Amino acid sequence: MAQPHDTKPREVTGRTVLFSLIGFFALVMGVNAVMVKAATSTFGGVQTSSSYKAGLQFKQEIAAAEKQSARNWRVDGKLIHDKAGEAVLDIAVRDAKGEPVTGLAAVAHLEHPADARRDHDVPLSLIGAGQFHGVATAPAGQWELVIDLERDGERVFRSRSRVTLK
Repeated sequence: MAQPHDTKPREVTGRTVLFSLIGFFALVMGVNAVMVKAATSTFGGVQTSSSYKAGLQFKQEIAAAEKQSARNWRVDGKLIHDKAGEAVLDIAVRDAKGEPVTGLAAVAHLEHPADARRDHDVPLSLIGAGQFHGVATAPAGQWELVIDLERDGERVFRSRSRVTLK
């Protein structure tokens, strides 16, 4: 005849509670450390390093936009992916009368919409009166194309457009 097992309930002691609490908080801190490391190493979407300074420059940007609008320039840009997989940008700048605008320097950037670490500069060279050409290595996808035209070191035109490279 089998005798019933003498099952004694496990006793919870102060030492058990102490080690359980220490283990719980060690696990929480470990997971937090992994999450902080992952967040800081993968997030590259910071648009401005100082929102205070950006706020101070806002009025200057509005004044520059009004001047740009008053010039009534027409800036046409064409961005394509060539057979080699490079992004090719051609820009033509004309004034209100349709004449090419001369004496400008152009700077272009392809900015990734979510990750600033993937941004690409597009070095532009002057190929004719009011015409610029540049090539950059950028993968297919959506980009913000930012074109700045400068005269005597002062920005006189800025364009920001969402484009898709196929």
